[in-house]
Amino acid sequence: MYKLKLHKNLDREKWKTFDKSQQILMIANELNRAKNWITKGDLEEVTNCYERAFELLDLTISLPARKNLLRELLRFREMLATQYISEQKDIEMNRRLFDVLLSLDKDSYNLQSP
Repeated sequence: MYKLKLHKNLDREKWKTFDKSQQILMIANELNRAKNWITKGDLEEVTNCYERAFELLDLTISLPARKNLLRELLRFREMLATQYISEQKDIEMNRRLFDVLLSLDKDSYNLQSP
């Protein structure tokens, strides 16, 4: 596993101590931050949020305990990458990504505001 650039105090062993819901919510938090920066028009900060989300997502994908979600997480990563490379950051696509991510875990989804 490579050394994390953006989460310097985090490694795979520490990430394993968080349950699936916590991991999903931490990734979702980066998407929520990205939404706020899209609204403010700061595309550099949006990019930073997506890069942090990629790091956390890659940690999650690397865990053997998450192999039952592997296909969904990889597809989610692909869609996040599409948003990441897009010239215009689409707030609606960001919302959909957020919703899809939370739907991967029942407990995380239930914490979502109505």
